[in-house]
Amino acid sequence: KRIRRTAENIAPSAGATADVEITTGYPITYNDPQLTERTLPTLQRVAGADNVRLVNAVLGAEDFSFFQKEVPGVFFWLGTRPKEQTPAQAPSNHSPLFYIDESGLALGVRALSHATVDYLSGE
Repeated sequence: KRIRRTAENIAPSAGATADVEITTGYPITYNDPQLTERTLPTLQRVAGADNVRLVNAVLGAEDFSFFQKEVPGVFFWLGTRPKEQTPAQAPSNHSPLFYIDESGLALGVRALSHATVDYLSGE
């Protein structure tokens, strides 16, 4: 009730309205097997095969799962922890101690760009 009341009362101060819909649960984030198989060689080429791991399902909630309900998709993690930290040492992205090494973002742009071009060219 409080979230709804807050949003609906703040919105008019900016000349807007707010409709609050609170839903429970997220659908599973499910990578389409054929699309994953098709995308994996691109990711390995761009990031280096030693830097790409296909992992078992993880039961985390992601907003991306709502897109995957509409169209097949591939969700992947991009490593952005500081180089001097191991995965076990690095705070998670939900921690107030989280720190992102932005040098990893360029790889993410390259990976998505190459995956798009390869997909559209039929590779």
